[in-house]
Amino acid sequence: MPPHDLRRPFKRAAISDQHRRRELSLQRQAQNRQDAQHQARCLAQTILSLQNDSAEPEQEFEIVPQPEEQAQDFDVRQAARLRGSEARRWFAKQLMLPEWMIDVPDRLNTDWYVCARPAGKRCFVVSSNGTTVSRLRNGSMLHRFPSALPNGSRTNNSSRSGQSYCILDCIFHEPDQTYYVIDMLCWAGMSLYECTAEFRFFWLNSKLVETGACNDPSPYHRYRFRTILIYDCDQEGLKAAYSGSVPYMKDGLLFYNKHAHYQSGNTPLVLVWKDENCSQYVLDTDSTGQVPDQQQLVLELLDDGRLATSDDPPVVFGCLDRDFIQKELGIS
Repeated sequence: MPPHDLRRPFKRAAISDQHRRRELSLQRQAQNRQDAQHQARCLAQTILSLQNDSAEPEQEFEIVPQPEEQAQDFDVRQAARLRGSEARRWFAKQLMLPEWMIDVPDRLNTDWYVCARPAGKRCFVVSSNGTTVSRLRNGSMLHRFPSALPNGSRTNNSSRSGQSYCILDCIFHEPDQTYYVIDMLCWAGMSLYECTAEFRFFWLNSKLVETGACNDPSPYHRYRFRTILIYDCDQEGLKAAYSGSVPYMKDGLLFYNKHAHYQSGNTPLVLVWKDENCSQYVLDTDSTGQVPDQQQLVLELLDDGRLATSDDPPVVFGCLDRDFIQKELGIS
Protein backbone atom coordinates (compact mmCIF):
# COMPACT_ATOMS: atom_id res chain seq x y z
CA MET A 1 0.00 0.00 0.00
CA PRO A 2 1.50 3.40 -0.92
CA PRO A 3 2.56 5.50 2.09
CA HIS A 4 0.21 8.30 1.13
CA ASP A 5 -2.83 5.99 0.94
CA LEU A 6 -4.22 6.05 4.47
CA ARG A 7 -7.37 4.12 3.65
CA ARG A 8 -7.82 0.83 5.45
CA PRO A 9 -7.64 -2.35 3.31
CA PHE A 10 -10.72 -3.64 5.16
CA LYS A 11 -14.01 -2.24 6.37
CA ARG A 12 -14.14 -1.34 10.06
CA ALA A 13 -16.45 -3.61 12.01
CA ALA A 14 -19.66 -2.02 13.19
CA ILE A 15 -19.57 -0.69 16.74
CA SER A 16 -22.98 -2.22 17.45
CA ASP A 17 -25.94 -3.85 15.76
CA GLN A 18 -28.35 -1.32 17.28
CA HIS A 19 -29.27 0.04 13.85
CA ARG A 20 -30.15 -3.44 12.53
CA ARG A 21 -32.26 -4.19 15.60
CA ARG A 22 -34.11 -0.89 15.23
CA GLU A 23 -35.09 -1.83 11.69
CA LEU A 24 -36.17 -5.31 12.81
CA SER A 25 -38.27 -3.84 15.62
CA LEU A 26 -40.12 -1.59 13.19
CA GLN A 27 -40.72 -4.54 10.86
CA ARG A 28 -42.10 -6.66 13.70
CA GLN A 29 -44.49 -3.85 14.60
CA ALA A 30 -45.95 -3.92 11.11
CA GLN A 31 -46.17 -7.72 10.93
CA ASN A 32 -47.22 -8.80 14.42
CA ARG A 33 -50.17 -6.91 15.88
CA GLN A 34 -51.26 -8.48 19.16
CA ASP A 35 -54.45 -8.04 21.15
CA ALA A 36 -53.21 -5.03 23.12
CA GLN A 37 -56.67 -4.05 24.36
CA HIS A 38 -56.99 -7.31 26.28
CA GLN A 39 -53.42 -7.05 27.55
CA ALA A 40 -53.97 -3.52 28.85
CA ARG A 41 -57.22 -4.42 30.63
CA CYS A 42 -55.57 -7.39 32.34
CA LEU A 43 -52.56 -5.26 33.28
CA ALA A 44 -54.81 -2.70 34.98
CA GLN A 45 -56.60 -5.43 36.94
CA THR A 46 -53.28 -7.04 37.88
CA ILE A 47 -51.71 -3.87 39.25
CA LEU A 48 -54.81 -3.01 41.26
CA SER A 49 -55.29 -6.52 42.67
CA LEU A 50 -51.70 -7.43 43.48
CA GLN A 51 -51.38 -7.30 47.25
CA ASN A 52 -48.62 -5.14 48.63
CA ASP A 53 -46.03 -7.08 50.61
CA SER A 54 -45.23 -4.76 53.50
CA ALA A 55 -42.25 -6.91 54.48
CA GLU A 56 -40.44 -6.00 51.29
CA PRO A 57 -38.73 -2.59 51.15
CA GLU A 58 -40.19 -0.29 48.53
CA GLN A 59 -37.08 0.08 46.46
CA GLU A 60 -36.18 -0.74 42.90
CA PHE A 61 -34.20 -3.91 42.21
CA GLU A 62 -31.74 -4.64 39.48
CA ILE A 63 -33.30 -7.37 37.37
CA VAL A 64 -30.90 -9.99 36.04
CA PRO A 65 -32.53 -11.82 33.09
CA GLN A 66 -32.49 -15.61 33.18
CA PRO A 67 -31.70 -17.91 30.26
CA GLU A 68 -34.64 -18.45 27.96
CA GLU A 69 -35.06 -22.09 28.90
CA GLN A 70 -35.44 -21.14 32.59
CA ALA A 71 -37.58 -18.03 32.16
CA GLN A 72 -41.30 -18.41 32.76
CA ASP A 73 -43.78 -16.59 30.55
CA PHE A 74 -46.76 -15.76 32.75
CA ASP A 75 -50.13 -14.69 31.48
CA VAL A 76 -51.07 -11.19 32.60
CA ARG A 77 -53.99 -12.50 34.64
CA GLN A 78 -51.80 -15.08 36.37
CA ALA A 79 -49.37 -12.38 37.47
CA ALA A 80 -51.84 -11.24 40.15
CA ARG A 81 -50.92 -14.38 42.11
CA LEU A 82 -47.17 -13.86 41.89
CA ARG A 83 -45.14 -12.78 44.91
CA GLY A 84 -41.57 -11.83 45.73
CA SER A 85 -38.93 -12.22 43.04
CA GLU A 86 -41.39 -13.65 40.50
CA ALA A 87 -43.62 -10.57 40.83
CA ARG A 88 -40.60 -8.27 40.49
CA ARG A 89 -39.42 -10.13 37.41
CA TRP A 90 -42.86 -9.97 35.80
CA PHE A 91 -43.37 -6.25 36.43
CA ALA A 92 -39.88 -5.49 35.14
CA LYS A 93 -40.97 -6.95 31.80
CA GLN A 94 -44.05 -4.71 31.47
CA LEU A 95 -42.32 -1.34 31.27
CA MET A 96 -40.73 -0.23 28.03
CA LEU A 97 -37.05 0.14 28.89
CA PRO A 98 -34.57 2.19 26.86
CA GLU A 99 -31.22 1.01 25.60
CA TRP A 100 -28.07 3.07 26.03
CA MET A 101 -27.38 5.23 23.00
CA ILE A 102 -24.18 3.80 21.53
CA ASP A 103 -24.59 5.07 17.96
CA VAL A 104 -26.44 7.87 16.19
CA PRO A 105 -29.69 6.62 14.59
CA ASP A 106 -30.40 7.34 10.95
CA ARG A 107 -32.81 10.23 10.33
CA LEU A 108 -32.32 11.41 13.91
CA ASN A 109 -33.57 14.92 13.14
CA THR A 110 -36.76 13.77 11.40
CA ASP A 111 -37.81 10.43 12.96
CA TRP A 112 -36.95 10.97 16.63
CA TYR A 113 -38.07 12.96 19.66
CA VAL A 114 -35.88 13.99 22.58
CA CYS A 115 -36.79 15.03 26.12
CA ALA A 116 -35.10 15.65 29.46
CA ARG A 117 -35.78 12.67 31.72
CA PRO A 118 -36.91 13.53 35.29
CA ALA A 119 -35.00 11.94 38.14
CA GLY A 120 -37.13 9.74 40.38
CA LYS A 121 -38.96 6.44 40.69
CA ARG A 122 -40.20 4.84 37.48
CA CYS A 123 -43.69 3.43 37.96
CA PHE A 124 -47.05 2.51 36.46
CA VAL A 125 -50.03 4.64 37.50
CA VAL A 126 -53.43 2.96 37.06
CA SER A 127 -56.81 4.57 37.72
CA SER A 128 -59.84 2.29 37.88
CA ASN A 129 -62.90 1.56 40.03
CA GLY A 130 -62.74 4.92 41.76
CA THR A 131 -59.14 4.72 42.96
CA THR A 132 -55.62 5.29 41.67
CA VAL A 133 -52.61 3.06 42.37
CA SER A 134 -48.95 3.50 41.49
CA ARG A 135 -46.57 0.55 41.47
CA LEU A 136 -42.82 0.46 41.06
CA ARG A 137 -41.15 -1.76 38.51
CA ASN A 138 -40.56 -4.34 41.26
CA GLY A 139 -44.32 -4.66 41.80
CA SER A 140 -44.44 -3.01 45.23
CA MET A 141 -47.03 -0.32 45.83
CA LEU A 142 -45.83 3.26 45.89
CA HIS A 143 -49.11 5.13 46.53
CA ARG A 144 -52.86 4.53 46.63
CA PHE A 145 -54.76 7.78 46.29
CA PRO A 146 -57.70 9.60 44.66
CA SER A 147 -56.92 11.44 41.43
CA ALA A 148 -58.61 13.39 38.65
CA LEU A 149 -57.66 10.70 36.13
CA PRO A 150 -60.53 8.78 34.44
CA ASN A 151 -62.25 6.65 37.10
CA GLY A 152 -59.47 7.62 39.51
CA SER A 153 -61.64 8.69 42.46
CA ARG A 154 -65.14 8.25 43.83
CA THR A 155 -66.05 11.78 42.81
CA ASN A 156 -65.29 11.54 39.08
CA ASN A 157 -66.34 8.02 38.11
CA SER A 158 -70.10 8.50 37.89
CA SER A 159 -70.00 9.33 34.19
CA ARG A 160 -67.51 6.59 33.35
CA SER A 161 -68.13 2.96 32.56
CA GLY A 162 -67.03 0.41 35.12
CA GLN A 163 -64.58 -0.87 32.49
CA SER A 164 -62.98 2.56 32.12
CA TYR A 165 -59.39 2.77 33.29
CA CYS A 166 -56.18 4.62 32.61
CA ILE A 167 -52.55 3.42 32.56
CA LEU A 168 -49.70 5.93 32.57
CA ASP A 169 -45.94 5.41 32.49
CA CYS A 170 -44.60 7.90 35.03
CA ILE A 171 -41.63 9.01 37.07
CA PHE A 172 -42.42 10.13 40.61
CA HIS A 173 -40.29 13.16 41.50
CA GLU A 174 -40.08 13.29 45.29
CA PRO A 175 -38.83 16.90 45.79
CA ASP A 176 -42.10 18.37 44.45
CA GLN A 177 -44.30 15.27 45.01
CA THR A 178 -45.26 15.20 41.33
CA TYR A 179 -45.88 12.42 38.84
CA TYR A 180 -44.20 13.34 35.55
CA VAL A 181 -45.90 11.39 32.76
CA ILE A 182 -43.48 10.15 30.11
CA ASP A 183 -45.91 7.92 28.20
CA MET A 184 -49.55 6.86 28.00
CA LEU A 185 -50.59 3.22 27.57
CA CYS A 186 -54.38 3.48 27.96
CA TRP A 187 -56.86 6.30 28.32
CA ALA A 188 -60.50 5.91 29.40
CA GLY A 189 -60.35 2.22 28.49
CA MET A 190 -58.85 2.81 25.03
CA SER A 191 -55.56 1.01 24.43
CA LEU A 192 -52.67 2.98 22.96
CA TYR A 193 -50.17 0.10 22.90
CA GLU A 194 -50.23 -0.17 19.12
CA CYS A 195 -50.26 3.57 18.49
CA THR A 196 -47.09 5.34 17.45
CA ALA A 197 -45.15 7.47 19.92
CA GLU A 198 -46.10 10.49 17.83
CA PHE A 199 -49.81 9.85 18.47
CA ARG A 200 -49.37 8.79 22.12
CA PHE A 201 -47.55 12.02 22.97
CA PHE A 202 -50.18 14.10 21.15
CA TRP A 203 -52.99 12.29 22.99
CA LEU A 204 -51.18 12.61 26.33
CA ASN A 205 -50.72 16.36 26.03
CA SER A 206 -54.30 16.82 24.80
CA LYS A 207 -56.17 14.67 27.32
CA LEU A 208 -54.26 14.96 30.60
CA VAL A 209 -54.89 18.69 31.01
CA GLU A 210 -58.61 18.28 30.27
CA THR A 211 -59.13 16.09 33.34
CA GLY A 212 -57.67 18.57 35.82
CA ALA A 213 -54.93 16.09 36.78
CA CYS A 214 -52.35 18.85 36.26
CA ASN A 215 -54.04 21.09 38.84
CA ASP A 216 -52.70 21.63 42.34
CA PRO A 217 -53.35 18.82 44.85
CA SER A 218 -56.67 18.75 46.71
CA PRO A 219 -58.54 16.30 48.98
CA TYR A 220 -59.91 14.59 45.85
CA HIS A 221 -56.68 14.82 43.86
CA ARG A 222 -53.73 14.08 46.13
CA TYR A 223 -50.79 14.28 43.70
CA ARG A 224 -50.20 16.56 40.77
CA PHE A 225 -49.46 15.16 37.31
CA ARG A 226 -47.38 17.00 34.74
CA THR A 227 -46.26 16.32 31.21
CA ILE A 228 -42.70 16.91 30.06
CA LEU A 229 -41.59 18.93 27.06
CA ILE A 230 -41.01 16.77 23.97
CA TYR A 231 -38.82 18.20 21.21
CA ASP A 232 -38.09 17.22 17.64
CA CYS A 233 -34.56 15.87 17.67
CA ASP A 234 -33.01 18.61 15.55
CA GLN A 235 -30.26 20.98 16.63
CA GLU A 236 -32.62 23.34 18.46
CA GLY A 237 -34.49 20.51 20.17
CA LEU A 238 -31.31 18.81 21.35
CA LYS A 239 -30.00 22.06 22.78
CA ALA A 240 -33.27 22.77 24.60
CA ALA A 241 -33.48 19.27 26.10
CA TYR A 242 -29.80 19.10 27.02
CA SER A 243 -29.19 22.54 28.50
CA GLY A 244 -32.65 24.09 28.92
CA SER A 245 -34.17 24.67 32.35
CA VAL A 246 -36.83 22.26 33.64
CA PRO A 247 -38.92 22.27 36.85
CA TYR A 248 -37.41 18.96 37.99
CA MET A 249 -34.04 17.36 38.63
CA LYS A 250 -32.72 16.12 35.29
CA ASP A 251 -31.48 12.56 34.82
CA GLY A 252 -30.25 12.31 31.24
CA LEU A 253 -32.02 12.47 27.88
CA LEU A 254 -34.61 10.09 26.42
CA PHE A 255 -34.88 9.56 22.66
CA TYR A 256 -38.09 8.12 21.17
CA ASN A 257 -38.55 6.88 17.63
CA LYS A 258 -41.73 8.56 16.38
CA HIS A 259 -43.01 5.31 14.85
CA ALA A 260 -42.40 3.13 17.93
CA HIS A 261 -45.29 1.29 19.57
CA TYR A 262 -45.27 0.70 23.31
CA GLN A 263 -43.64 -2.69 23.81
CA SER A 264 -42.61 -4.36 27.03
CA GLY A 265 -38.93 -4.84 27.84
CA ASN A 266 -35.81 -3.34 26.33
CA THR A 267 -36.19 -1.77 22.91
CA PRO A 268 -33.73 -0.06 20.54
CA LEU A 269 -36.54 2.34 19.56
CA VAL A 270 -36.12 4.20 22.86
CA LEU A 271 -32.63 5.32 23.85
CA VAL A 272 -31.12 7.01 26.89
CA TRP A 273 -28.07 9.26 27.10
CA LYS A 274 -26.35 10.41 30.29
CA ASP A 275 -23.26 12.47 30.99
CA GLU A 276 -22.09 14.67 33.84
CA ASN A 277 -23.76 17.74 32.32
CA CYS A 278 -27.30 16.33 32.15
CA SER A 279 -27.36 13.79 35.00
CA GLN A 280 -25.94 13.45 38.47
CA TYR A 281 -26.27 9.67 38.26
CA VAL A 282 -23.62 8.96 35.63
CA LEU A 283 -21.61 7.07 38.25
CA ASP A 284 -22.83 5.02 41.21
CA THR A 285 -22.45 6.72 44.59
CA ASP A 286 -22.47 5.38 48.13
CA SER A 287 -24.90 6.29 50.93
CA THR A 288 -23.02 9.56 51.57
CA GLY A 289 -23.13 10.63 47.92
CA GLN A 290 -19.44 9.93 47.29
CA VAL A 291 -18.17 8.11 44.21
CA PRO A 292 -16.52 4.82 45.31
CA ASP A 293 -13.10 3.76 44.06
CA GLN A 294 -14.68 0.93 42.06
CA GLN A 295 -17.93 0.77 40.09
CA GLN A 296 -20.15 -2.33 40.25
CA LEU A 297 -21.54 -4.19 37.26
CA VAL A 298 -24.18 -6.94 37.26
CA LEU A 299 -23.38 -9.75 34.80
CA GLU A 300 -25.27 -12.86 33.76
CA LEU A 301 -23.68 -16.30 34.11
CA LEU A 302 -24.39 -18.17 30.87
CA ASP A 303 -24.65 -21.95 30.63
CA ASP A 304 -21.16 -22.28 29.16
CA GLY A 305 -19.59 -20.33 32.02
CA ARG A 306 -19.23 -17.00 30.23
CA LEU A 307 -20.01 -13.75 32.06
CA ALA A 308 -21.98 -11.34 29.88
CA THR A 309 -24.24 -8.31 29.97
CA SER A 310 -27.97 -8.53 29.21
CA ASP A 311 -27.54 -6.61 25.94
CA ASP A 312 -28.68 -8.13 22.65
CA PRO A 313 -26.25 -9.44 21.59
CA PRO A 314 -24.54 -9.74 25.01
CA VAL A 315 -21.10 -8.31 25.70
CA VAL A 316 -18.87 -11.06 27.15
CA PHE A 317 -16.43 -9.94 29.86
CA GLY A 318 -14.87 -13.27 30.81
CA CYS A 319 -15.39 -16.92 31.62
CA LEU A 320 -15.48 -18.91 34.87
CA ASP A 321 -13.93 -22.35 35.25
CA ARG A 322 -16.53 -25.13 35.33
CA ASP A 323 -14.99 -26.69 38.46
CA PHE A 324 -15.23 -23.33 40.23
CA ILE A 325 -18.91 -22.96 39.26
CA GLN A 326 -19.77 -26.45 40.48
CA LYS A 327 -17.95 -25.82 43.75
CA GLU A 328 -19.79 -22.54 44.38
CA LEU A 329 -23.15 -24.10 43.53
CA GLY A 330 -22.44 -27.13 45.70
CA ILE A 331 -22.56 -29.55 42.78
CA SER A 332 -20.34 -32.60 43.19
